[in-house]
Amino acid sequence: MRILGIDPGSVTTGFGVIDYDRGKVALVEQGSINTKRGVELSDRLCCIHDELIAVIGRTMPHSVAVETPFAGANVKSLIQLSHARGVILLAVRSRGLPVSEYAPRSVKSAVAGFGGAEKEQVAKMVRMTIPGCASLVMSADASDALAVALCHAFTSATTAKLKIAR
Repeated sequence: MRILGIDPGSVTTGFGVIDYDRGKVALVEQGSINTKRGVELSDRLCCIHDELIAVIGRTMPHSVAVETPFAGANVKSLIQLSHARGVILLAVRSRGLPVSEYAPRSVKSAVAGFGGAEKEQVAKMVRMTIPGCASLVMSADASDALAVALCHAFTSATTAKLKIAR
């Protein structure tokens, strides 16, 4: 199963694509969609949409996992993040792909074993879990996106086992 993980952001959106088959993980692609701070939000959203459509076209994922927002104190940032997430969900669904959403604590728990893990711990586990990632130059956003993809892989595998057990 090919999974596209996305860490949404209105300035930088991380993405990571993995192949997951019977507990084996392989990196397909990772990176960030970068927009310029200070540019109109509508222009940044168009950039995120267009570049995400290109990533989907290149990598042909079977499913997509998106991190849900963490409600911080900055309302303006949360609103802009919500706009970015809307554009991301639209791009994914317009390509007919199924979308799963995961809370940050769920992602941390699935990847690092503890929902309160620090970003650095999660990044280290991503590098240890995905062969070939240890030496890659990777942004924090791409690492977070790969963690979301791993969370989906691990969660969907458990869900499938539960369906079989029933």
